[in-house]
Amino acid sequence: MTSQWDYFLKNLGQWQGSFTSLSPLGEVREDVKSILTLEGFNNNSTVRLVLQRFPPNQPPHELKLEFTSLSRSLLFCETGAFSQGSMQWSPFSDFGAELSLIDQDRRLRLVQLFNTQGKFNQLTLIREKLAGTYPPEKPDLTLEQLLGKWVGEAITISPDWYSSEPFPTELLIERTTDNRILQQLTWGKGDQRRTMSSSAIIDGSRLLFDQSNLPVQILLLPDGASSNCPLEIKLGHSFVLEVGWLIAPTRRQRLIRRYNEKGEWVSLTLVKEEKTA
Repeated sequence: MTSQWDYFLKNLGQWQGSFTSLSPLGEVREDVKSILTLEGFNNNSTVRLVLQRFPPNQPPHELKLEFTSLSRSLLFCETGAFSQGSMQWSPFSDFGAELSLIDQDRRLRLVQLFNTQGKFNQLTLIREKLAGTYPPEKPDLTLEQLLGKWVGEAITISPDWYSSEPFPTELLIERTTDNRILQQLTWGKGDQRRTMSSSAIIDGSRLLFDQSNLPVQILLLPDGASSNCPLEIKLGHSFVLEVGWLIAPTRRQRLIRRYNEKGEWVSLTLVKEEKTA
């Protein structure tokens, strides 16, 4: 049986890219070049991480870490995609998570952070490629690229490393008026099949789902990326943190970190989907 450590090893290599800081509304604040090296030692029983960042007009910043085991706040999927972050949200504490997707020689990572009042206040988009490769970066994501029917398959992993059987997903996104979309998500098999509908206001590259107890926004970002999270977290309401990546015009991945109404992290879901209409 493949282990979490084996999935971690799919991220080995030197990843060249940048850390782009954005406002909660998706406005670019700063872009910093980066090199992240993950190297295995002792027959890959130890992994060394070296992160170098090169802020403009400043000395380089360097971070070094070694791993011989994995934190319980970190989960990997079979592709090498992963998420790490807070295991529990509570009032008056900082909170956030990183979500990372991988496709051949490219990685796309997203860090979503919330302040001590539970308000979404910082977003970092990290775009990387393996050294010695030259895959093109995707254009900025647009709503038109997302409209239509997406059919896929998902696997959910719990923090105790239990993995579900693959289950089907279906996502329909359609424009209902000039400034609003309707989204319908269906998932599961047989008696476990569920459907959820939601509506959002279109505000440029921002989709605001304003009809739920926790208003949620999706930001359409560079490199085909999207960020999905609540604008504010409140006790008693479940929520998700999600990154999406349009890898090709009809192929997309999403990684979803789910929290229950007590603020407890309960699962990580990887969705691979194809546009069919």
